[in-house]
Amino acid sequence: MAAPGSPSRHRAGARSGRRPGRGTPRAPVLRAGAVIAVAVALFAACSSTPIPKAKPTAAATTTTAAPAPTPLPPPPPVVWPLTGVPTTALVNRPALAVKIENSIDARPQTGLNAADMVWEQVVEGGITRYVAVFHSTIPAAIGPVRSVRPMDPSIAAPLHGPLAFSGGQPLFLDAVARSGVQAISMDAGAAGFYRSSSRYAPHNVYANPQTLIDQADATHKAAPPAQFDFATAAQQPTAAVSGPPATALSLRLSGIGTPQWTWSAPDGRWLRSEGATPAVGADGARLAATNVVVLRVDVVMTQAYDAAGNRVPETVLVGHGDALVASAGHAVAVTWTKAAVGERLVLAGADGSPVALAPGNTWVELVPNGTGSVAVG
Repeated sequence: MAAPGSPSRHRAGARSGRRPGRGTPRAPVLRAGAVIAVAVALFAACSSTPIPKAKPTAAATTTTAAPAPTPLPPPPPVVWPLTGVPTTALVNRPALAVKIENSIDARPQTGLNAADMVWEQVVEGGITRYVAVFHSTIPAAIGPVRSVRPMDPSIAAPLHGPLAFSGGQPLFLDAVARSGVQAISMDAGAAGFYRSSSRYAPHNVYANPQTLIDQADATHKAAPPAQFDFATAAQQPTAAVSGPPATALSLRLSGIGTPQWTWSAPDGRWLRSEGATPAVGADGARLAATNVVVLRVDVVMTQAYDAAGNRVPETVLVGHGDALVASAGHAVAVTWTKAAVGERLVLAGADGSPVALAPGNTWVELVPNGTGSVAVG
């Protein structure tokens, strides 16, 4: 290196035409070693900053919705068991069976059109009497009420309720007791019976049915089981499906018991006549039925006699036989079976299938085999 003030330093300044320390500063010159050092420093600085990791991509998930629960079928509609008619509040009360007279002196009767079922039977002298069953409708009064007969337990026992009557012979009262039916008898002092001043005895016994029902004991308070099958709202009664049209039923129960039934399309019911005379209630309304069930039955004579000396007959209801069911302006031949006094009577079609009645009240006509007759018009 030249000493300060040497000629070589002056010559370098003269060649550049610039004076040292003046003008634009010179760019620093990085030598190879410096470049490497800077690069190492930059790399170290960069490597000291953590590199963010990529967020994991969430795997696509498929959510399978739980299957909707299968809806339960709607409950069957509540119906009155003896009529099949829907009701919003089925009253848990017993069915009351009552023995009602049907002699000329007893007509017109009170309360028959309120009955869910009416059974007509031949008694002594060829007169007919009824067992009227009240459950869905309880009228203010019923009558005339008469004495019990030997076939009445077979009608009343399947209902599991009380049977009301004016009295009866010991033989028939024993039959009621053996059947398990609760007897409510005027002669035994039961409340609810009274005599009407508008009739003469013995055709003047009437009753308040609610008072009779209130006397049902603990084993006879429940609502009755159904006695017949009924078509639902989505069905037609068996007679309408399987039977030809019918407009009249002419029945002969005895020489003086000849009820007639005529179909009334406007009313949708069968209208009753006693022979050629229209049958009406005490209120003037025509006696009518939604269904008429005709049973061909055997009738045998008991050892009992009535006050006039006539043998008392008994309709045999335990067994089987031919029958006719009339509903909705049609009639169809069927069969009936009753296994025991306490069992209900079962109607079956020609193929053995159950017979469905039209919802409404039913009259059951017990027509004797041999002496009785049935004609359909």
